[in-house]
Amino acid sequence: MVGICSYAGYIPRYRLNRMTIFSAIGWFNPAIIMNAAGDKSVANCDEDAITMAVAAGSRCLRGFNPQDLGAVYFASTTAPYKERQNANIVAGALAAEEEIRTADFAGSVKSGTSALLAALEYSAAEKGKEALACAADCRMGKVGSVQEMVFADGGAAIMVGGKDPIAIFKGSYSLSCDFVDHLRGANSKYDRQWEERWIRDLGYDRLIPETIQGICRKFDLEVSDFHKVIYPCYYGGARKNINRKLGLTPEQVQDDLMMDVGDTGSAHPLLMLAKALEDAVPGERLLVLSYGNGCDALIFEVTEAISTYHDRLRVTDSIKNQQELDSLYKYLSWRDMLPLEIGMRGEEERLTRWSLVWRSRKAILSLQGSRCLECGTQQYPPQRVCVNPDCGAVDRMEKVILATKKGKIVSFTSDLLAATINPPAIYGNVDFEHGGRCMMDFTDCVLDDLQVGMDVRFSFRIKYFDSKRDTTFYFWKAVPVKEVPTDG
Repeated sequence: MVGICSYAGYIPRYRLNRMTIFSAIGWFNPAIIMNAAGDKSVANCDEDAITMAVAAGSRCLRGFNPQDLGAVYFASTTAPYKERQNANIVAGALAAEEEIRTADFAGSVKSGTSALLAALEYSAAEKGKEALACAADCRMGKVGSVQEMVFADGGAAIMVGGKDPIAIFKGSYSLSCDFVDHLRGANSKYDRQWEERWIRDLGYDRLIPETIQGICRKFDLEVSDFHKVIYPCYYGGARKNINRKLGLTPEQVQDDLMMDVGDTGSAHPLLMLAKALEDAVPGERLLVLSYGNGCDALIFEVTEAISTYHDRLRVTDSIKNQQELDSLYKYLSWRDMLPLEIGMRGEEERLTRWSLVWRSRKAILSLQGSRCLECGTQQYPPQRVCVNPDCGAVDRMEKVILATKKGKIVSFTSDLLAATINPPAIYGNVDFEHGGRCMMDFTDCVLDDLQVGMDVRFSFRIKYFDSKRDTTFYFWKAVPVKEVPTDG
């Protein structure tokens, strides 16, 4: 039987305290004080749905070979491209083979579970072959809205397959209806919603219990048969009503992460599932639901294999690895909600030459280098001719993925004149473990964090955004290891 073989969540480093938001805009809408407790996670200025999905996916694949994947599915309501498959970028950054099935899932915040169901169905049809479902969102609410307070940024990834699953998939139930509570048109930047009472009373309070009752009928189960019930709902009162209506005990209800993270949209059910699996023990039955124009419900039963899995990077570690974002203006400028004057340097043409990108796609997406089969010299970018002057072998190379290796800082500098919305720009030379050197930007750090010789890891990020052509270009950046857990 197929099931979950690996899981991971990714929560960005920065947190914005909700009282910081209220202090700045509470004069306009005092009612948002009701949602002002805790923090929301905020993607860095060089992060988006794709980079967060890659971060979650790379953590999920640690210890597994990405070239064994048969499918990569990506779910998001905030994907950067409408006509360029986003899942291909995710798969390429994860160093999956090109002989693979990829697909984007969108249109609803329940798209994360839709991608997970598709991955499970693929694996079952392909005799247990591994498939990866990634989900991430970076939604924005208008300034002064409840959505600005609760919408958060994050990603999650679930790998499924038939080999030693840690949680076996037992079945699903779906409810699909055109219940419009939230919507965002094709040309809209911000979410719109109908009145909150409508969302609470006829949305969450009806559709979620209806779905749970439906899956219980389908599989002849009782709500009490589940050790954890996992569902998103950022209305505290509505959650209490649902729990009371279904007779759920406090121990059964998975924490919704609202106080530490917020609502991460399509990723949230999978992120909550990853958090639940951290503490799961063999024999437990988990029920995970999504919500958005209906619901998906999936049942998993935890196996003995879970006991070998708890030493990995956890969602809890990602929550603890945080840095306060002390200015609401930074957040607004990073999301292009507050225009900044970055000078004439910001008017530089950033045309992406797609023929060049195609030829170098593996070096760009997965940070692929080459290693000489004759002398073992490693180099980036990949070469046909060995750079070792004592070797010079031609076409005797094997590929090596450098994104999963460590590096060391050779040099660094800060640049206050560079066109950036997060000054100063910090960049320098980085040596890859076992050979090769590259000029890279540093991210998730400040200048005082860096030292020559310091270890870094590599993170897939936005290199630049071409606003004239609505094109996002991605590459890898260096992150000081001390800024994240050592296995991060």
